[in-house]
Amino acid sequence: MKRTFKRTGMLVTASAGFAALLCGIAPASAATAPPLGSAQSFAVLASSTVTNTGSTTVTGDLGVSPGNAVTGFPPGTVSGTIHAGDATAAAAQTSNTTAYNDLAGQACTQDLSGQDLGGKTLTAGVYCFSSSAQLTGILTLDAQGNSGAVFVFKIGSTLTTASGSSVVEINGGSLCNVFWQVGSSATLGTTTSFAGNILALASITLDTGATITGRTLAQTGAVTLDTSTVTATCPNGPPSGSCSTITLSPSTMPNATLATAYSQTITASGGTAPYTFTVTSGTLPAGLTLTSGGVLSGTPTTAGSSTFTVRALDTNGCFADHSYTMTVATSVPALPDGFLLLLALGLAGIGYVLLRRRARAA
Repeated sequence: MKRTFKRTGMLVTASAGFAALLCGIAPASAATAPPLGSAQSFAVLASSTVTNTGSTTVTGDLGVSPGNAVTGFPPGTVSGTIHAGDATAAAAQTSNTTAYNDLAGQACTQDLSGQDLGGKTLTAGVYCFSSSAQLTGILTLDAQGNSGAVFVFKIGSTLTTASGSSVVEINGGSLCNVFWQVGSSATLGTTTSFAGNILALASITLDTGATITGRTLAQTGAVTLDTSTVTATCPNGPPSGSCSTITLSPSTMPNATLATAYSQTITASGGTAPYTFTVTSGTLPAGLTLTSGGVLSGTPTTAGSSTFTVRALDTNGCFADHSYTMTVATSVPALPDGFLLLLALGLAGIGYVLLRRRARAA
């Protein structure tokens, strides 16, 4: 009887495993970062054209292959090299395809189909969407103290973000290890602050003022930019070990005066320059803006106190956040010329009259 039970147990176990194979069930595995190969140094890579409008800044290489059309540079600027239809761009596209297929083959940790990414806090893993994915608001990626945490998003069709949306990473980690595999096209809405490497089968569009810390790599279509900022993370490969401590300066933000021009430059140290600065939470005082180079400037239009967090991101994808509280004081109108002299003479006259009255009374 005992011997029969063992055989039955083995038969049940084997049958369950066989059924799992027939049904295609596979246990979820940890996300892994695909090698970007020749695409590593590229911030922007397209198949047909790269088109730009406005003062876009690209940190890293820019390329197109098999097409060779690049327009809008200048006024846009590229810190790396522009490769228009050359062998370097072709090699980058081959690596782009390899990395895309690697991501597409990774097993899902969680299915988020039909859910908006806005307002979510996710840990490392592979997140899947059967069709389109939408981001409205803030998506927080929690690395949980793991410098090698990898986040992969597999999207069946389109990726779109609402205006002003953002992706931020907390508790260590590196933005080098965030990947978006998009089955058709990606569109980042106006002033979106995005993070990670977008590998799209078709095209990628950054609407006015959108920024991305990562890459825009399009296999068969165009990359379209409009007063955008694209900063390639880890152009020389992911950093080894933990990131160095990055410090932002000044530690406190000087206050401003209503209706008076204001300018303050934020700098960073401790990481690998150049740095990209963005506001990750809170709101700047009305009338002020922060450039990717760290210049906070403008003319305040509303008095009051504002609290906001600025992130400094270095070229290796390491970053630090610093919270500022800034007060905009009500302006005091300047006194007209001669006013103080007239006031002094008036007070003197009043004093003289009072003294004479006192003398007569005596």
